[in-house]
Amino acid sequence: MKTIGLIGGMSWESTVGYYQIINTVVKETLGGLHSAKCLLYSVDFAEIEACQSSGDWDKSARILTDAAQRLERAGADLVLICTNTMHKVADQVAAGVKIPLLHIAEVTAQALLRQNVRRVGLLGTQYTMEQAFYKAKLAEQNIEVLIPDETDRKYVNDVIFQELCLGKLREASRQEFLRIIAGLAEQGAQGVILGCTEIGLLIRQEDTKVPLFDTTRIHAESAARMAIQD
Repeated sequence: MKTIGLIGGMSWESTVGYYQIINTVVKETLGGLHSAKCLLYSVDFAEIEACQSSGDWDKSARILTDAAQRLERAGADLVLICTNTMHKVADQVAAGVKIPLLHIAEVTAQALLRQNVRRVGLLGTQYTMEQAFYKAKLAEQNIEVLIPDETDRKYVNDVIFQELCLGKLREASRQEFLRIIAGLAEQGAQGVILGCTEIGLLIRQEDTKVPLFDTTRIHAESAARMAIQD
């Protein structure tokens, strides 16, 4: 079994889900008392968020590259950045280590293609929804991406940082997210990507008939399968 290196803490609320999902897949696949071999480097999210707000992506890349290198030295065979937004610096992090980096948007694109989804809505931070680094990975697979309007993008972003990253789950926010999801479906989205690892804490598939693609679950399950595939 390969050892999975997790760069977590962005936020730690969703990092908990990674550990649970990875171990569940290993247990269900191998049975018995099997559990995953994992290493976790949890960053201080306040430092990362300050880099995001100031646009200092180079500093955030250095922080995450250092984390990846520490995981590699500790024995990780692959590494995951446990957040969507910070995949803006995924290429820099990947270049700093010799082990593979499992890209969250690439495995999400694979999940969409398995269900023949070619037009999808995307929810996430404003960085993820508005900038090209994430959507480009989907476009490489000829997947069209729809995003909410500016007002709803700001609302989604605010809920992520002011509520979900702080462990606050509000019913009013859930209903607004469901309204936004329904709106994307009305525009022709065949499904909606929960493109922030915290959104899956608020919205579940049973809340809507619109197919949801929870990136936390997709990323973590892909890592577990990669770790035990041999």
